[in-house]
Amino acid sequence: MQRHHFAFSVLLLAFGICVLPGCKPTKDETELATAFPAKNLQIICPWGAGGGTDRISRFFANSLKDELGYNCIVVNRTGGSGAVGHRAGADADSDGHTIAMITAELSTMHQLGISDITFQDYQPLLQINGDPAAILVPSDSKYNSLESFLAAVKSNPGTLKMSGTATGGTWDLARVGLFQKSGLSKDDVIWVPTKGSAESIQLLLGGHLDAVCCSLPEAALQLNAGQLAGIAVMAETRDESFPDIPSAKEQGVDWVSIGWRGFATQKETPQHVVEKLQAAMSKIANGPEYKSFMNEQGFRIDIKVGEEFTTFLSDQDVQWKEVLKHYVAE
Repeated sequence: MQRHHFAFSVLLLAFGICVLPGCKPTKDETELATAFPAKNLQIICPWGAGGGTDRISRFFANSLKDELGYNCIVVNRTGGSGAVGHRAGADADSDGHTIAMITAELSTMHQLGISDITFQDYQPLLQINGDPAAILVPSDSKYNSLESFLAAVKSNPGTLKMSGTATGGTWDLARVGLFQKSGLSKDDVIWVPTKGSAESIQLLLGGHLDAVCCSLPEAALQLNAGQLAGIAVMAETRDESFPDIPSAKEQGVDWVSIGWRGFATQKETPQHVVEKLQAAMSKIANGPEYKSFMNEQGFRIDIKVGEEFTTFLSDQDVQWKEVLKHYVAE
């Protein structure tokens, strides 16, 4: 047995592979052990095919092939209000070949009891999008400002109807945070749950709602056609694409709510892999093709890389913890 082991060791040494005690790996061996990528990649998307998050995921998947030399596919893992896909991305093998698309729901799911997963279960890579929430009304609505709308809600609690998504969804929580900053409760309007902004906008145009909360890009067609008007955008400043819509802040309500998207990998992913992924994806995010794609989709580019993204995620957890503490209690 010893002779066989010695003979095998000699054979390996003939090929330049270090196996003997005290023998240090060669440069080629080290590079082989740390080579990335070494196989095809995948992006796990927690939302369905065809939606905005899926479309952005597929753009990056196609672009990564050119950057890293390996194919990248998108796997849609839906269910549990985003919990299934977010968990699958965090729990994948930590070799960097599985990239998790993470979205704003990550900041609220664990606080609503939907999932126990948080941003701390990942190694954040970069944020690539951020669309603020907005309050929209029909163009002929009597509510022509945030002040007049909130005054109507306050004087007629439980009467006006709003929507934008399912109960507890991103846009529902955005208006709840706005209400809390204005001294209102979540039940001061009737929230009509829908499958998303498209359905909500149709209900608004049909006269079945008084207002909708969603992002401006989701209502761009109706806004540009003059069917809808925006009375507030929940951002630090006005949106460049819709400069006539004032921010909530400039109307006296100190509230910002961003529907964001980003990428992460697993917490134990080696640092050299994290850096390579960040470099490749940052190059894509800052490229002209991505800018053109996002303009066509109507989405706003918002890029934060590495620690800056991690800090943003931490701040989001703090913000939503306060909102949801009252939300659950109400």
